[in-house]
Amino acid sequence: MRALVFHGPWRIAVEDRPDPVPGPGEVLLRVVSTGICGSDIHGFTGENGRRFPGQVMGHETVGRVVATGPEVTGLEPGTLATVHPVLACGSCDACQAGLDYRCPRRRIIGVDPALSSAFAELMAVPAANVVELPETMPAEHGALIEPLAVGHHAAARGGCGPTDRVLVVGGGPIGQACALAARRQGAERVVVSEPHAGRRALLADIGVPSVDPNDDGFTDVVAEVLGGAPTLALDAVGSSSSLRSALSVCAPGERVVLVGMHEPKVSISAYAVSIEERTLTGSYCYTKQDFLDTAAWVATAPPELARLIEDRVSLARAPEAFAALARGENPASKVLVFPGDS
Repeated sequence: MRALVFHGPWRIAVEDRPDPVPGPGEVLLRVVSTGICGSDIHGFTGENGRRFPGQVMGHETVGRVVATGPEVTGLEPGTLATVHPVLACGSCDACQAGLDYRCPRRRIIGVDPALSSAFAELMAVPAANVVELPETMPAEHGALIEPLAVGHHAAARGGCGPTDRVLVVGGGPIGQACALAARRQGAERVVVSEPHAGRRALLADIGVPSVDPNDDGFTDVVAEVLGGAPTLALDAVGSSSSLRSALSVCAPGERVVLVGMHEPKVSISAYAVSIEERTLTGSYCYTKQDFLDTAAWVATAPPELARLIEDRVSLARAPEAFAALARGENPASKVLVFPGDS
């Protein structure tokens, strides 16, 4: 099979690798498409230190069943499916509580260098992590389930509900996922803070209002759009400045969720948390149930999902796409890689 192999910062290439063979309890998938995640880009540049030479990355994926290993039943060849990337032990306290993503022994497809992952023509994964999808949906939308699940989990961590006025800080893929998740969880008043005009246009196309944080009177504009100060802010950037914005705009006594991971260390105003009695909550990944719920929603083929995909490339063009995204030369919000295309 052909696979996209990482060789170190700014070095990635398409190479031939042996076809994987599904072992006991595993399923072999032929990859339809895989999304390039921000964490993949940060791994490609060496910023996050979480990708290793020789690794095949990729965790936002959809494919079709090719074959199954021993002990696997019920998955027929040709079945459309996505993959829940968190491989957990299933027996620890976190797993027993349904919090598999907190499992101390978890392995994550696309992150663990020992796992040949989704930027390839084929991948073998545990059958327990395969989520079937209907033929009635666009197949490529299966690659959106993983980032959409991140947003779903973040909104849930913030206790998002119908009465909330929601500010999302950052209009990239995770910010888009947060905004859509807030709507799914009943919030009708949602606005996104985003400086990039192209991303604001995308948000407008999917029916989500946005504001430029660099505009004068930003706080007042947000309150005007929402009908009051935000009761919930979802920071999908994860920097000192984005957290400062979320805390300063959110109403006293309300909630801020940090889901973005742009900076490994951030500084915040202690008084904005203590004196104003705001709650700051972390959000990482998603539970398996979050993933399944999101997959079920995507399976209904919501029309706005098509707009989230702004570029599509073959595996041969993937190295060029990684470099362009890392340099900021490609403004596309979500880029999908299609290994089956020449």
